[in-house]
Amino acid sequence: METLEQLIQQRIDKLKALQAAGTNPYQTVFQPQGPIASVLPGFAEGVELRLTGRITAWRAHAKSTFADLRDQTGRIQLFFSAELLGDAGYAALHSYDLGDIIGVEGSTFITRTNEPTVKVKKIVLLSKALRPPPEKWHGIKDAELRYRKRYADLMSSPETRQLFETRSRIVSGIRRMLDERGFLEVETPMMQPIPGGAAGRPFKTHHNALGMDLYLRIAPELYLKRLLVGGFDKVYEINRNFRNEGISTRHNPEFTMLEVYEAYGNCASMMDLTEKMISGLAKELHGSYVVKFGDQEINLEPPWKRVSFADLAKQKAGIEPTDSLEIMAGKLNKGSGLPKNQLAKLVLDWLDELLVHDKGAPVFVTDFFQIFSALAKAHPTKPGVADRFELFIGGMEVANAYTEQNDPIEQRQRLTATQELGGEQAQPVDDDFLEALEYAMPPAGGLGIGIDRLTMLLTGQTTIRDVILFPTLKPE
Repeated sequence: METLEQLIQQRIDKLKALQAAGTNPYQTVFQPQGPIASVLPGFAEGVELRLTGRITAWRAHAKSTFADLRDQTGRIQLFFSAELLGDAGYAALHSYDLGDIIGVEGSTFITRTNEPTVKVKKIVLLSKALRPPPEKWHGIKDAELRYRKRYADLMSSPETRQLFETRSRIVSGIRRMLDERGFLEVETPMMQPIPGGAAGRPFKTHHNALGMDLYLRIAPELYLKRLLVGGFDKVYEINRNFRNEGISTRHNPEFTMLEVYEAYGNCASMMDLTEKMISGLAKELHGSYVVKFGDQEINLEPPWKRVSFADLAKQKAGIEPTDSLEIMAGKLNKGSGLPKNQLAKLVLDWLDELLVHDKGAPVFVTDFFQIFSALAKAHPTKPGVADRFELFIGGMEVANAYTEQNDPIEQRQRLTATQELGGEQAQPVDDDFLEALEYAMPPAGGLGIGIDRLTMLLTGQTTIRDVILFPTLKPE
């Protein structure tokens, strides 16, 4: 069997021979009349066509050759013969390989096996492939290789292409739904002088011209709230965020979030929007509310279940939302004598375990503790509780929302209090943001949905790297 290096060298030799004969193997002058899929419906014989695509199969015979031509939209069969191309033109086919991108001109016909086909009268090499295609177009089996060479994965796997086309449809559907509700799509800075708006460890960079350190954003929240102050009542951003944290089946350091803010909304209105948006996307994509996620089927038909986080904590350990960290740790029989930042981590780790809910149906977890919800308003009737929810589907957190804190004095106190908690719960006090609140921000609801995780759910993928075109990987 020939080695990869030998196969590559054979293709390079063909490239050099073409160039020596005066042929440009990377032409740019051939324009197709349209994608392949546009000519397949109502396919009729005797129609002149100009198509482009990649050669994905050869079937050579004594005096004729068949090939498959594929583009993003579909596949069509090509027919070559000496009668159509001339002896020299037909002999030149030996210069072509699987993976080459070509343009063809010809007329349509249908074979005896009812296969739509193009009789090629002219062939133009548009880009010579110097490497053979992966695994003969049956898809790359090794997951790590799929992520590292996503271009080869897309080239060889229709299923992978379809998955990312579906992701695009999900994002387009979200935009359409929000636009129809009067929301305005905006953009906020990805490099920020203060990394606020969420709990998380940022990536740090330096701006040479300004001589200042900046941080890749961990969330756009504080800038979007500034827009509410400025008079935009309904805004959203589909944004890239960066958190300098671990990698897992549900975490990637660079990820995509939807954040939505609605003046005069609240936690309840965000819950209603979330339910309608996600269930509506499922119905559009699958024709029903039922999606397959891993080895389970999940019904996304509204209304969705509600569970009180405060009630769970009380049932499990007698913890009340008004308890201090020391009292919470004492009820857990943990952390005696530890400083507050370590107590906070102990308590948070235990509380996180409570958030493993039903692995199937969606559930809104409400009544989070105010002490761990610095940017949310307090619940109007439940002391120590924030007016906040997190959405879990299939045991995976998909969304987070709350009634936004708009009292600048209370907000400063809440952000300052996080400094005592330490660790990733500590959020910086952004004086410019607090100054903006002093101009008065309307009461509002805010929502964040993880686009990557939502795509996992709606496409049945259980690993986040399968729904990110180029996930973060260790060096080879």
